[in-house]
Amino acid sequence: MSLVGIIANPASGKDIRRLVAFGSVFGNQEKVRIVRRVLLGLVAVGVERICYMPDYFGIVERALDHIKVPATIFPANFSLKGSQEDSVRAARIMREKGATCIVTIGGDGTNRAVVKGSGAAPILPISTGTNNVFPSMVEGTIAGLAAGLIAMKRVPLDESTFLSTKLEVLVNGNVVDLALVDVVVCDDLFVGSRAVWDMDKVRQIFLNQAQPDSIGLSSIGGLIHPINAEEPLSLCLELGDGGRPVTAPVAPGIIKQVFIKGQRIMQMGDEIAVSVVPSILALDGEREVEIRPGQQVAIRLEKDGPVVVDVKQTMTAAMKNGSLLR
Repeated sequence: MSLVGIIANPASGKDIRRLVAFGSVFGNQEKVRIVRRVLLGLVAVGVERICYMPDYFGIVERALDHIKVPATIFPANFSLKGSQEDSVRAARIMREKGATCIVTIGGDGTNRAVVKGSGAAPILPISTGTNNVFPSMVEGTIAGLAAGLIAMKRVPLDESTFLSTKLEVLVNGNVVDLALVDVVVCDDLFVGSRAVWDMDKVRQIFLNQAQPDSIGLSSIGGLIHPINAEEPLSLCLELGDGGRPVTAPVAPGIIKQVFIKGQRIMQMGDEIAVSVVPSILALDGEREVEIRPGQQVAIRLEKDGPVVVDVKQTMTAAMKNGSLLR
């Protein structure tokens, strides 16, 4: 029987960037409406089982109000911590139960957490907020249809998904964390409020995705050397006085001139040392890893990132094989 996972992060779309920049607040009621449309899309193509991450707001439970869903819907049972670990554990449970697609409603950080637990299960990321690169703004109904088509194996994976690369953080030779979009080296000593907005403290940027129309720090790389999510390449930028000036939208409504002292294209398996120790590493927009004096730290590009659903390609494949004409 087909099984789809739903992970809706109640904390996404509300971080400090809404105060220090001009990002939109993405409320949980809107997530409820998105999930409701996702559910209706899933059952329209015959999905029989849906496992969801429970949360303090009850996003999926509220989404089920006023609609009839002819599927077995159940939570991933574990003790909530109210942190990103909830998304990791929920994804792991969904993978163990045989989920053939996981729909995420959140930002870059939410998807980074999900990938830690999802294994090879394809992910369909729906963006919340205005500062994301990995997920995209997808209409919930279409996302549900696409996830259902993937789960029901009614479209070929090689026509509807792609394998993303990832950036690994190595401390003294051991992998301690990962990023899907970027790793930012900040000349700072404390995690603090987690979000990065002070460009004066940024010394290096490692980019797994970079497009000219991106928002956030990945936009800097996109204006120099664009990189698609499925490309087996990454871009390392060194920032500092005396470099080449680049004017980029580093946060919603915040446009800064930054100076690029050096750049290097990373091939698969390449490692580049972190240039500032001690420092703080921000992973996909969140300051997460404290680098202490004496530690040897490097960033490595690896190929075994998440399998990502391309909604447009999925619906195109369904059109070609007549999946929705039966």
